[in-house]
Amino acid sequence: MARLFGTDGVRGLANADLSPELATAVSASAAGVLAEHARAGGRRGASGGRPLAVVGRDPRASGEMLEAAVTAGLSAAGADVLRVGVLPTPGVAYLTGEFDADLGVMISASHNPMPDNGIKLFAAGGHKLPDALEDEIEAHVRAGDATPRPTGHDIGRVRDVPDALERYVAHLASATPTPLAGLHVVVDCAHGAASLAAPRAYAAAGARVTALHADPDGWNINDGVGSTHMDVLTQAVVAEGADLGIAHDGDADRCLAVAADGSVVDGDQILAILALDMHERGELAADTLVVTVMSNLGLHLAMADAGVALRTTAVGDRYVLEELRSGSFSLGGEQSGHVVLPAHATTGDGLLTALRLMARVAHTGRPLGDLAAVMTRLPQVLVNVPVADKAAVGASTEVADAVAAAEAELAGRGRVLLRPSGTEQLVRVMVEAPTQVVAGQVADRLAGLVSSVR
Repeated sequence: MARLFGTDGVRGLANADLSPELATAVSASAAGVLAEHARAGGRRGASGGRPLAVVGRDPRASGEMLEAAVTAGLSAAGADVLRVGVLPTPGVAYLTGEFDADLGVMISASHNPMPDNGIKLFAAGGHKLPDALEDEIEAHVRAGDATPRPTGHDIGRVRDVPDALERYVAHLASATPTPLAGLHVVVDCAHGAASLAAPRAYAAAGARVTALHADPDGWNINDGVGSTHMDVLTQAVVAEGADLGIAHDGDADRCLAVAADGSVVDGDQILAILALDMHERGELAADTLVVTVMSNLGLHLAMADAGVALRTTAVGDRYVLEELRSGSFSLGGEQSGHVVLPAHATTGDGLLTALRLMARVAHTGRPLGDLAAVMTRLPQVLVNVPVADKAAVGASTEVADAVAAAEAELAGRGRVLLRPSGTEQLVRVMVEAPTQVVAGQVADRLAGLVSSVR
């Protein structure tokens, strides 16, 4: 049976894979499990002996239904609930810590299309749950948790937090080191959770803001807009004569950027810019940046030149977070634009990332394009290869020999990565090389071999 929790919570087609009944069961089980761990650890929290949960969502239509189901599950388990409404995922994580809650619940499917939705859980302090806790919650869900339900005064109470957005924006302002006066930014809000928060936060920091796709109607989230569809933003930045553009995904836990000339600045380049900024300020702990195996070799080379060490993890922001916490490092992230600054956030925060990036532009007086030129992106080709057996590919000596030969051919001027998909019967073949032609040739050759493995 497939694991209920994926790499980023429980996700699926709303009202089908992710039903109200499942949402109720997951939230009730999470409240019970986390309350039990809190009691075992001597934690009383903000509600004394009762669990306290913060619940937020992105604006997709199914979020209204799932919010009601999650709230019912939590209160039925005896947890008090603070509803913070439509808010970015990092805002829910922040308020989970701010309110000293035992549990945070974000209802969102991030960059997925509107029909999907998901449930992301945060433990006390706003930290993502480790695998062991997710497994424990899942075991309760699958067993049809028969824990006696509270009655009377012990049923959880529900109340709204009308100033949730203002609290989050104030937190972001406190983490922005340089006023943004004079900067003109175009922000693509993806008709998502950033639609109110991002324009307000950037304006509060002093920027002149032009907002795109900031009119969510419940159905238009991520619909040809946001960080997975950059064309409209690049055109708008050039047409407006803006200093830069920022693109968010549906729940605003990540961002990509656009320079004044319309060129896209990806997560690796953003990490390079922020790493050098923090290195100069003496804020980059152990002069170390945490990235995943998918980060471009150009980032590795640029950081080596700057005297910044890299720690590399598996793909997924949860693995970046684990490495950051284990080594007390201060910056990490992914090529996709998930960037984590542990001094200010417990998870990836697209708005915080954008503010820090714009602060670097304002502080140096240099255009974003110039700052991004600190690293040269090597041409990268990624081929998703359908396979009959991912394990057989991993065990194939023929494939291993071909990869070694390709790496020898590139001779330090590129690299090869084969990675099985965590959710599909695919092997991802990624090749970086000095030219797009060479990268494509090597990738096609390896993809052909991988597809032939039986």
